Amino acid sequence: MTGSPTSVVAIFGGRSEIGLEIANRLAAGNLVVLASRPGGERPEVADAERVLHVDFDADDVAGHAAVVERIEAEAGPIDIAVLTFGVLGNQKLAETDAAEVVRIVHTDFTAQASLLTVLADRMRSRASGTLVAFSSVAGQRVRRPNYVYGSAKAGLDGFASGMADALHGSGVDLVIARPGFVIGRMTEGMSPAPFSSTPDQVAEAVVKRIREGGPVEVWIPWQLRVLCFVARFAPLAIWRRMPR
Repeated sequence: MTGSPTSVVAIFGGRSEIGLEIANRLAAGNLVVLASRPGGERPEVADAERVLHVDFDADDVAGHAAVVERIEAEAGPIDIAVLTFGVLGNQKLAETDAAEVVRIVHTDFTAQASLLTVLADRMRSRASGTLVAFSSVAGQRVRRPNYVYGSAKAGLDGFASGMADALHGSGVDLVIARPGFVIGRMTEGMSPAPFSSTPDQVAEAVVKRIREGGPVEVWIPWQLRVLCFVARFAPLAIWRRMPR
């Protein structure tokens, strides 16, 4: 490697389709860190000055600070951190198995809130940095067919919104991405919902927001913002029968 990278871009969930799409868009001239579970493939990232692979278990919240410390010791201060890990879970199982509920909520809310806190604390001390949290339209008004996943996303959305307010004026930019149904590995075998998007489209919208700035929330596609606003006023009798 020659010279110094412009930025350190860390993707937590370094094998996710969205995460890799974002990494490839931000790679040119930068140092890219792909943090993912031990074992398995080590994806390539085109045009990066350097790619660092780091073992990362999102569910091991006690180890989050150590992982971030290791990344910054090897790569330098993280400039952009994107959290793309998560699980959809088994809704049917979760309705009778508390362990499945805990598994989903732990990964999709607790682990996210933990890592965001570790990263925000470090970035705040430097008065710079960008964080990207992935919420979902599923958390805007939780629906019967996926209420466990939706409630975890609702919690994360509220946490990230409050954190964004707390970080205002600190020099740290927190972006909350709110995609709808994303066609990819996580939803394989499921029928796409209206206004679905692809990992490529989600990444494009997020990277545009990182580069150009703008509101905290990024709706993907933008039409979902209107639909979610209208959904707040749907009568409960109708809402309970809404499909996924």
